Amino acid sequence: FTVGGTLLNTGLANQLKQVARLIEARGVLGVKRQVFMVNIGGWDTHSNILTNQANLFGQMAPAMRAFYDYTVAAGISTNVTTFTMSDFNRTFIGNAGNGVDHAYGGHQLVLGGSVNGGNMYGTFPPLVRMGPDDAGSNGSWIPTTAVDQIGSTLGNWFGMPQADIDQVFPNLANFSTKNLGFMA
Repeated sequence: FTVGGTLLNTGLANQLKQVARLIEARGVLGVKRQVFMVNIGGWDTHSNILTNQANLFGQMAPAMRAFYDYTVAAGISTNVTTFTMSDFNRTFIGNAGNGVDHAYGGHQLVLGGSVNGGNMYGTFPPLVRMGPDDAGSNGSWIPTTAVDQIGSTLGNWFGMPQADIDQVFPNLANFSTKNLGFMA
């Protein structure tokens, strides 16, 4: 994978290259729907958060861009959706090690030719310590959008029947909005 003529050789870029190879072999493999998981670790930033996150985003953004560019060039961008997923975030207020501690929620990225992009889904917290969305006093924001809602939206796009979505995401019943609308 390349971005702007620069060859990417990070762990994430190499994993996405392998996914591209498997997508290319879909006809030979005889599969119609595929799900792949790739991983980039190192987000547990209890120390040196600015340096660590700059490095991680410096790997993630170009790799995801190169993979999306591949899907466009292959004519499959509307059939491939790439997304990030995590069940936790970091606190707003730092700790003594120039890092942050575990918190709730977090921003997730979704990209692909079928994504209704350019929007934020959910409600952004007011970022007020000890405010209405802070679970404590250090900026541990309570999320307004559940992992279940994101999964339901992606499952619906993937063609899952609603009964299966409800079984896979049992907490979905607790939310009035089941499909967030970020997929076309």
